[in-house]
Amino acid sequence: MATTGSAQVLELSSAAAGRRRELRQPSARSLLLTVLGEYVLPGGEPVWTATLVRVLGLLGVAEKAARQALARTAAEGWITSRRHGRLAQWELTDAGRRLLTEGAHRIYTFGQDGRAWDGRWLVVLTGAPETGRDDRHRIRTQLTWAGFGALPGGVWVSPDPRREQEASRILDGLGLAGKAMSFIASYGAIGRPADVVAQAWDLRAVEARYEQFIGAFLPVEPADDAQTLTAQTLLVHEWRRFPFLDPRLPRDLLPAGWLGAAAAKLFAARHARWREGAARCWAQL
Repeated sequence: MATTGSAQVLELSSAAAGRRRELRQPSARSLLLTVLGEYVLPGGEPVWTATLVRVLGLLGVAEKAARQALARTAAEGWITSRRHGRLAQWELTDAGRRLLTEGAHRIYTFGQDGRAWDGRWLVVLTGAPETGRDDRHRIRTQLTWAGFGALPGGVWVSPDPRREQEASRILDGLGLAGKAMSFIASYGAIGRPADVVAQAWDLRAVEARYEQFIGAFLPVEPADDAQTLTAQTLLVHEWRRFPFLDPRLPRDLLPAGWLGAAAAKLFAARHARWREGAARCWAQL
């Protein structure tokens, strides 16, 4: 699918123009949350409606859609407005600040650990065959986001036993803790750990997304501060998807030449390179 905001940053480089169809079309609300997290949260100051509308305009969002995104985000309790005559300023609520602070930590630390594996698996039995379809969908959605992989029969695995508490919170929140069991174990003599990885996660699909990310942003060279802010915002916006797509497996379980490492280096390098120009543009707006 062609994208509006993403297409703008890709057009900064003719070499990247062929990639414009490879990034998902971002919604106005999701782009607004990225802008709030990248520029409003660090500054800690209220921001005028016109500023947010103009920044979203640089990202290809029409004024009407930008104002609707502000209204929806306020209705969800993440931002609140203060009137100054006919004008309004927006600031983060306490809930919005917590949401974006947690999101920023997840975004900027993701892909940096590259930890070794001690050979232990966390195995969670959810009793999924006995639960309803809606419960199975919620289990799959939340445990997948937490980095767990699914095996047949309601069995979920992770090579990180530290995620047991997270799995417990998820199942407790779904009202399923009484039906679940967990084990921490080492792999036996039958089969290979790589077989578990192949069944539980689609690493090819994740690596394809990393390839799209690299192809989209590697050639981009912004010509001015406005283009830099556009590129920086879309860089962060696309990167924030990966903590939910990538199960964050230890390097021992990843295929050789895993593109996630190259994508993480690219994100860190581009974000550092574009930070100053994006900040100047934000201050001017």
